[in-house]
Amino acid sequence: MLEKIRTSAETEARSWISDFGRSLAGGDVAALGALFVPDSHWRNLCGMSWEIATFSGAGRVADELCWRAHEVAATGFDVDNELLVPRRAVVAGQDVIEAIFRFDTANGPAVGVIRLLPSPGAAPKAWTLSTLLDMDRISATKSANIEPASHNRDFAKQNWLEDRQAEIAFEGREPDVLVVGGGHAGISAAVELKRLGFDTLVIDRQQRIGDNWRLRYHGLKLHNKTPVNHLRYMPFPPNWPDYIPKDKIANWLEAYVESMEVNFWTGTVFEGAEYNEATQTWMARIRRGNGSVRMLRPKHIVMATSVSGTPNIPTIATIENFAGKVLHSSQFSAGSQWRGKSVVVMGTGTSAHDICQELQANGVDVTMVQRSPTMVVNVDPSAQLYDKSYLGDGPAVEIRDLLNASVPLEVVKASHKIITREVRELDAPLLSRLEQAGFQLEFGEDGTGWPLKFRTRGGGYYFNVGCSELIADGKIRLIQASDIGQFISDGLELNDGSTLRANLVVLATGYKGQDHIVGSLFGPEVATRVGPIWGFDAASQEMRNMWTRTRQPGLWFTGGSFSQCRIYSRFLALQIDAIEQGRLEKAS
Repeated sequence: MLEKIRTSAETEARSWISDFGRSLAGGDVAALGALFVPDSHWRNLCGMSWEIATFSGAGRVADELCWRAHEVAATGFDVDNELLVPRRAVVAGQDVIEAIFRFDTANGPAVGVIRLLPSPGAAPKAWTLSTLLDMDRISATKSANIEPASHNRDFAKQNWLEDRQAEIAFEGREPDVLVVGGGHAGISAAVELKRLGFDTLVIDRQQRIGDNWRLRYHGLKLHNKTPVNHLRYMPFPPNWPDYIPKDKIANWLEAYVESMEVNFWTGTVFEGAEYNEATQTWMARIRRGNGSVRMLRPKHIVMATSVSGTPNIPTIATIENFAGKVLHSSQFSAGSQWRGKSVVVMGTGTSAHDICQELQANGVDVTMVQRSPTMVVNVDPSAQLYDKSYLGDGPAVEIRDLLNASVPLEVVKASHKIITREVRELDAPLLSRLEQAGFQLEFGEDGTGWPLKFRTRGGGYYFNVGCSELIADGKIRLIQASDIGQFISDGLELNDGSTLRANLVVLATGYKGQDHIVGSLFGPEVATRVGPIWGFDAASQEMRNMWTRTRQPGLWFTGGSFSQCRIYSRFLALQIDAIEQGRLEKAS
């Protein structure tokens, strides 16, 4: 029976892809449109053109596909059983046939994912289609054209270590690409750029690779499971814990940079850059740890300073009256330093909860201040349901990335609504207790849960690893920001006339997005030209100015989760490669 189901799925997928290829070859928009259901979606990740964009509706999809496929001479469509045997699956509550196919374009080999909606007595029609350039095959072709170095028989010449030291120093040469920010986002981009042959330099203000994780608060761990967070080409060992501690991540990033031979300068500050239209290069001012300044002239700058890079310090009325210590959460390091003291934590996101929990565990009298409603979801199993495509047995992570990247925004929303309803049922006992304690809850826009909150605002949720129970049990005091009358020298005066003593106020008030720093580093004209960064663009249904050309030539942005950086860094690198080969304009 299973073999019959598999054979049926494969037959239907092959038939659809054959009709799809034939319709494209003939430029038959009507025939192509008939292959899609009315509310279908096509997500293009540089597959049929250099755009990262999603198109919706059968008519629009057919129109856009036809002319783009013609422009890139797309041919050779065929199911790829080696990557994934066509199968039946459930996506966003819909029974679908899911298949991966390969094809060729003038821009290089490509791959696609199709999800068909079966129809009794009729041929299935496509609900979602994605098309992506195939980084692995493109880079393999480039590597095949490079003559391998022979064994160096002159032992008086520089050895490998000396060659690496010279490469990292960039004496007498300029990087093709300067990556600003050495966290997982910047490193992931640099690895893909290097694979395509670009001389890339990563700089970071921290003194040691991985310090952006290493120096954060004591108890920090990743809140999604290890299989979701692998780095490309060097996955985590199978004996690693489900939730990776910050220092383990930091040390792995350091080892990854060494293993992948990423050129990296620590203790280095990017002070800004100006673009030279005549030479089509940047003049970037770099300050090294010893105080020296170097001017670099890269063709491209990739900003990888994180979607949560610059602390957000809001205006808080009367806080200037407080005589104690005020720290942003990024400056908080250890709860043990405040044992026996009283601390107020402003905020109810993940950092706020983790800091409160760490303080309480160290014998600190803790008060959490809620400024706005927050989503709370138990870390296991509830929070992991959104990433379930990466968990359990199944295809390799590279295949799961293909499938994950193939889901358009509207289908993601539909899927996450279903998951969020399940999450609320699973977590109902805890959520009820929190509400009884006065905690204000919400569950994302239109009930879509935490992942889209991250992609629109970078936070606004908490994965519960025990702090919620402490709040519900009254072991961590909870007040609303509206309860505060004013700050006084030794704490807070509440509206009911009572006083809440405090030695420390922690502002767990989040971070500003990358667009906050564009003006200061590149000037107001560039900031205006680029526009908003992060969050969704209504027209393209994609993240704004992320991993794609901006309106400023040579300026790129990357960031996000480990999985986002693993997936989308490839498309950023491929577009830069296309620009340097003259196949793509520098600005969008």
